[in-house]
Formats: sequence, structure tokens, C-alpha cells
Amino acid sequence: MNPAADLPRTVLITGASAGIGKALAHEFACHEFDVVLVARRGDKLQQLEAEIKQQYGQMAYPLVEDLADPDSPQRIHDWCRQQGLTVDALVNNAGYALHSDFVATEWNTHRDFIQVMMTSLVHLCHLFAPAMQDRGYGRIINLASIAAWSPQLKGNLYGAAKSFVLDFSQALDLELRPHGIHCTALCPGFTFSEFHDVMGTRGSVSKLPRFLWMTAEEVAREGFEAVMEGKPVHVTGRLNQGLSQVMAALPASLKHYLAKQQKLM
Repeated sequence: MNPAADLPRTVLITGASAGIGKALAHEFACHEFDVVLVARRGDKLQQLEAEIKQQYGQMAYPLVEDLADPDSPQRIHDWCRQQGLTVDALVNNAGYALHSDFVATEWNTHRDFIQVMMTSLVHLCHLFAPAMQDRGYGRIINLASIAAWSPQLKGNLYGAAKSFVLDFSQALDLELRPHGIHCTALCPGFTFSEFHDVMGTRGSVSKLPRFLWMTAEEVAREGFEAVMEGKPVHVTGRLNQGLSQVMAALPASLKHYLAKQQKLM
């Protein structure tokens, strides 16, 4: 099957209103994909819709949803069917991090985090993958992180969630690859976006040297190329690739020691 034969294809991107999600929307659109834009902030989505249409001539469909709601993935899937949209690519980018101690944080906050970062991600894959399998073509990007390999932050669920996404994405790729579907765990490091403002670590990470950082556009470009090439895992940037390999080789005891020295929180 020739992937170019059915253009324009359609990609659905969660967390599309800013940062890496917004950059991925531009990246897919410039490669002739129409774009379904999912996020909580409708005003940001409308602005991005206008940008996509003006700059690339592709269709863009804003959809306001909060993935902390367990019913949201099903609503997203049903809405696409009602609109007659065939989703050829799925990008699970929505995410954030908590910046408070585990025990001191209310359970509802942890519950919503787990729903957004893991459960909704898996649910969306489960909803959209069967039709991709039937058509013999699909592309899935799940946003993991080099945090999947790094020493943990005290009481924080972020690294655990990204480790889950990393492992799940590889398992999903193994199942779907024979059906013409590529699933990539995209693993960026420090990226210029509003993520650290939301996480509450802007003051700490801003002291890190510039060479450790990448732009959202650079991450999106590498992510698009990786999933199209069929890479199950892609760490963005050569520096991050080296760091992830080093961290993966560290003994558990050393990782735990390094984790105790971290002061990002």
C-alpha cells in the first residue's frame, strides 16, 4: 500500500494548544495532513486552526476536551466518526507534571494525573488502532521522556508515568507493526515550552545551560521523522541520546543516590 495514495491523511493530536503538541500540528500539516486539535483551551485551538489553514492549506478541526475525564477518549472517537474523519495518525501528547509531595497531595489530583498521562493515552490507542489495522496503515506517537530512564524525583509520579508510556508503546508497536502501523515512544529532554511553568520548576531549570535544551519545533521534526521511519523509540537530540544510554546503564543503587541529590522540586 502506498501511504501517499490517500492524501490528505488526518492526524489527531492531544495537548495541541501549545508546546510540542502545537509544533507537531505544524509538522504534520506541512506534510499534508489535516489535523484534529484536542486540548482544554478553546481559544488557543482556534488560533492554531487559523494558522494551519493559512500556512498550509490543510483542514484543522478544534475539539475542546479534558482528558482527565474518563469519558473523554470515547467522546473524541465518537466525534471523529460523526464528522466523517478517518484518523490515520494519533499523537498522544497531552501531559503535565505535579510539583507537590505524594502524600501531601489529594488523591483526586493523582487520579486525574494518572488518567491524563496513562489511562486516556491507552484508551485512545485502543479506540483508534482497530480502524488503522483494518486499513493497513497507521502512525502513533506517544510522548514519553528521558525521565523514563532518569533518577526519580521525590514522591513524583512523572517518571513512573513516562516509563509506562515507553514500555507500552514498544509493546503496541510489536503487535501493530505487521499490520502497517508504526508506534513510536518519543522521548524529549528539556524543551522550551510552558511545561516547566505549569510544573513549578521554571526557576530551577532556567539555571541549566542552553546546550541542554531543544525547541519544540526540533522535537516535533524528529518525532515525525521517527514515526515515519518506524522507530519504536526515539530520544531527541544527540546529547539526550547519550544521557539516556548512560542513565539506563546506572545501577539501581546509584540511581537512588542521585535521586536524593536532585533539587528540581
